[in-house]
Amino acid sequence: MGRIWLAAFAMLLGGVMLQAAPAAAQAVDFKGKRIEFIVPFIPGGGTDVWARFFLPYLEKYLPGNPTVLVKNQPGGNGIAGANQFHLRSQPDGLTVLGTSGSVQLPYLLEDPRVKYEYKEWTPILVSPTGGVTYIRPEFGVKSAADIGKLKGQKIKFGSQGVSSIDMVVALSYELLGLDPQVVFGLKGRADGRLALERGETNIDYQITGAFLKNVEPLVKAGKAVPLYAFGVLDDKGEVVRDPSFPGMPSVAEVYEKMHGRKPAGVEWEAYKAFFTAGFAAQKILVLPKGTPANIIAVWREAARRVVSDPEFVTRSRNELGDYKQAIGPDAATLTNVAIQVDPAAKAWLKNWLVTKYNYKPDAD
Repeated sequence: MGRIWLAAFAMLLGGVMLQAAPAAAQAVDFKGKRIEFIVPFIPGGGTDVWARFFLPYLEKYLPGNPTVLVKNQPGGNGIAGANQFHLRSQPDGLTVLGTSGSVQLPYLLEDPRVKYEYKEWTPILVSPTGGVTYIRPEFGVKSAADIGKLKGQKIKFGSQGVSSIDMVVALSYELLGLDPQVVFGLKGRADGRLALERGETNIDYQITGAFLKNVEPLVKAGKAVPLYAFGVLDDKGEVVRDPSFPGMPSVAEVYEKMHGRKPAGVEWEAYKAFFTAGFAAQKILVLPKGTPANIIAVWREAARRVVSDPEFVTRSRNELGDYKQAIGPDAATLTNVAIQVDPAAKAWLKNWLVTKYNYKPDAD
C-alpha cells in the first residue's frame, strides 16, 4: 500500500504534465449541448458543493461552451446514482459522474448492491480533500486539547450508513476513545450538519469544502466547536496536518497526545487504508465506460485548463481547500490507489463493522 501511494504521490508532486490534445480531439464540439454532472447525493453536501464549484469553469473550457448542470440523484448512500450512471449513461461526453468516498467504500467492501465498476470508468480529475470533526458548544470543550472531557458523555452522531465514508470518521472516534451513539438514515452530509444545528445530534463532520462554506459561519457564531482535522497523507504515506487547517491537529496528533504514543496496529492501518479511499482520492470526476479516446482527450484538456485558471486556483483554495488537483494519467493513478486496499485491513474493517454495527450490506 505504501509503495503504491508513494508512486502516486511522486507523480502528483511532479505536477500535471499532459500533452496537447490531438488534432482528432479538436473535432469534438459541445456547442448548444447540455451536459449532466451527476451527483449521487442530496444538494448541499460536500460532493454537491464541489461539483457546483466546477460548473462555470467547465462551461468556459469545454469545446463549444456547453451548459453544464448538476443533477442530484440521491439514494443508497450514493450507490443508486452511481449504479444508474454505470448502467445507463451513453459514452458521448454529455454525462459525467462525481464520486465520493461514500461511493468508493461500498465498492471496496464488496457491497452486493454495487453494480458499478471503477476499472471501467475513465477518471478525468481527482480532488483530494480533508475534513473536520466538530461538536456543539454545550460540552464546554474548546479544542482537541479538551477532547478527554467527552469520554463518558452522551455523544450522538448522524450517519448515512455503515458502508459510507462516515464509518472512517466513526473509526477515528473509536481510535480517540470516544463511543458515540450512531444514528443511521441520513441522505447526505448536509443532513448531518442540519441535525447538529437542530440539536438532534451533537457531533458531526464535514469535508473541507462544506466545512468552509457551511460550518465556519456556525463556528464564528459560537454554535459549533471544531475539534480536529482528519489530515492528509505525506510522501511517506503518513497522516500529517491538513494544509487547509494548519492550526488544527490531525487524528494522528490527537491520538499521540491522548495515548502517549504514535498510532499503530491493525486498527490504525485499516483507518489509513480507508482514509486514503475516502479522503486522499475523495472526489473523482469520471466518464462512463466505452467513452471514445477523442472525447476523453477534450475532457482532460478542459480539466487541465480549469485547474490552471488563476481565478480557479485562488477561489479553490478558499472554497475547496488547499489541495492539488490530479488530472488525466495522474487522476487514473490516484484512483487506482484508492481502489486497492490491503486484504488484512479490509478484513479487519469488515469484522469491525459487523461486530460494532451489525453490518449487513443489503440492509444498509
